[in-house]
Amino acid sequence: MAEKKTKKDTSVKAAKTKKGTAPKSSVKKDVRIPIRLFDYYKSDIIPYMIKTFNFKTVMQVPKLEKIVVNMGVGAAVAEPKILEEAIRDLEAITGQKPSIRKAKKSISNFKLREGVSIGAKVTLRRDRMFEFLDRLINVALPRVRDFRGLSDKSFDGRGNYTLGIKEQIIFPEINVDKINRVMGMDITLVTTAKTDNEAYELLKSFGVPFVKKEVKSA
Repeated sequence: MAEKKTKKDTSVKAAKTKKGTAPKSSVKKDVRIPIRLFDYYKSDIIPYMIKTFNFKTVMQVPKLEKIVVNMGVGAAVAEPKILEEAIRDLEAITGQKPSIRKAKKSISNFKLREGVSIGAKVTLRRDRMFEFLDRLINVALPRVRDFRGLSDKSFDGRGNYTLGIKEQIIFPEINVDKINRVMGMDITLVTTAKTDNEAYELLKSFGVPFVKKEVKSA
C-alpha cells in the first residue's frame, strides 16, 4: 500500500509541474523594459511646461501622441522586391509590422497606376513610441554624417514636426551587409500642442537635437 501511495504522490507532483507550478528558475517572466522618456516626461517636462506657458492644470500640458514612420518606395512600381526590402527594414527599425500604402490615383508620367503598392507605414503609440524616440535621439541621429542638428522650421502649424532620414542604415538594427538599396523615410512626431512654439519646447525637452538659434548681438 505504501508503494502505491508513493507512486500516486509522484504522479500528482508531475501533473502539477506540467500545469504551471514549475520551479521559479524555469519560468519565463515578461519583464517590461522601463521607458525612460515617459518617466522623464512625468517628472521633469510637465513641471517645466507648466512654468513656461503658465498652464493652470496638468491636462493643458501638451504630450506626444504618436510617431508615424513612412517609407515611400517609388521604384517599387518597376521592382516589387524593393518594397519587400523596405517592409523588412521598417519592421526591424520600429519593432512593429508596417501597413502597405497604395497609390490613390494614376499618374501616367511616373507610370503609376491606382492601387499599386508604393510604400509602407508604421504608427507607434505608448511604450513603443517612447522607446523608438529614445533610440532615434540617442543612437540613430548621432550616426548621421556631419550631423549638426535638426531644423526648427519643419513644424506644420498645428504642433506636429516632420523630419526626413536619407539612409535607413543609421539605425543599428539594420545590417549593412544585407541591404541591397539605401532608402530614406519620413518621421512625423504628432503632439497635442496647440501651437508650434509649445511643440518645439516639448520636443526640445525630450532631447530632440534642434539647431541652436543664433542670438544676434546688439
